Amino acid sequence: MTDRYQSAKEIYAKLGIDTEEVLKKLATVPVSLHCWQGDDVTGFDHDGPLTGGIQATGNYIGKARTPEQLMADMDKVMALCPGKKKLNVHACYAIFDGEFVDRDKLEPKHFEKWVDFAKKRNMGIDFNPTFFSHPKVKDGLTLSSPDEETRKFWIAHGKACIRISEYFAKETGVPCVMNIWTGDGYKDIPADRMGPRIRYKESIEEILSEPFDKNLVKPCVESKVFGIGVEAYTVGSAEFALSFAAMHDGCLPLMDNGHYHPTEVVSDKIPALLAFFPEIALHITRPIRWDSDHSVLFDDETREIAKEIVRNNALDRVYMALDYFDASINRIAAWSVGFRSFQKALLNAMLLPNEQLKKLQDENKLTELFVRQENTKTLPFGDVWNEYCKRENAPTDCALFDEIDKYEKEVLLKR
Repeated sequence: MTDRYQSAKEIYAKLGIDTEEVLKKLATVPVSLHCWQGDDVTGFDHDGPLTGGIQATGNYIGKARTPEQLMADMDKVMALCPGKKKLNVHACYAIFDGEFVDRDKLEPKHFEKWVDFAKKRNMGIDFNPTFFSHPKVKDGLTLSSPDEETRKFWIAHGKACIRISEYFAKETGVPCVMNIWTGDGYKDIPADRMGPRIRYKESIEEILSEPFDKNLVKPCVESKVFGIGVEAYTVGSAEFALSFAAMHDGCLPLMDNGHYHPTEVVSDKIPALLAFFPEIALHITRPIRWDSDHSVLFDDETREIAKEIVRNNALDRVYMALDYFDASINRIAAWSVGFRSFQKALLNAMLLPNEQLKKLQDENKLTELFVRQENTKTLPFGDVWNEYCKRENAPTDCALFDEIDKYEKEVLLKR
């Protein structure tokens, strides 16, 4: 135990916070690490462009092109990051050792290598059907398409993913969060806003009619405000997704903090949803002007998101996952800085005197609340963070770049 950590421990103790208990607790909180940061959401089942209103910008060296490379990169990221990890996989990352099958025919066997990877590292797995980057996205639409054959294909894909999700949960012993998101929408003002949403609603209901154990599979619906090429109208809007989850037992709302208007913040929405839903899910990113999927930072909104989870005692009610894909910088750096930043946000939230601050609010001592909230910003948080990294066998912030630079020279530059 360093002298700096010992000093920080004593300072926090005066606020009624046991840093030892905080570090033990944080090490048990799973955060899903998304596989698609490593290869710009390319996957292994197609050679076409990324579609669905999303875009990975940049062309930094060292992109993973095989399952082996992607898994090796994830191993490196996990070694650089303290904390408990869960694996997050998209359906387009199916691994075909033999005959290729289309997305409507996917089976658990196409994800056996991901299960082996997760089990060896004591990780659960989350899953996402891939409703984009495929020739059967007709006129930019999938589950909401007016073409029945198109809808049938994507419904079959969703049902296959339900079965795969249950397989993941049974194999790992950890519930699988299965998130339904599509980029369905229109570039300009549609003549019919309701029709696509009715078809979308019925399609998701048909997907969820596939039998599954609700203790093992946690289906979610994720909204979006707009995307590239679908600026005027998105079928799966915030109101749609939230209403669907509220009206369908066992379905969770999933909020991505890049999927709202620029002046909206997910941190404010978290306690609102926790007042009604037993569980919710998050995709954590960093939007700049739009859902630009920048690597997560230890910034204001990331800290506020973590605060609302922690101060509402909801660590066991909120499924937390990262979701971004920055190809403009070293992908290992983007991955690890993002994961570490959210770990910092959780640690920061756990080190706050939340009950004292709530009491000041309830007693209308708003001036004291204002002052004490500002005082918390200069507490010796960094010394506790360094101790956490040390205990988790992860590099401190000062040592992080050297580790990434070494991996780039020894591995990425040789691809």
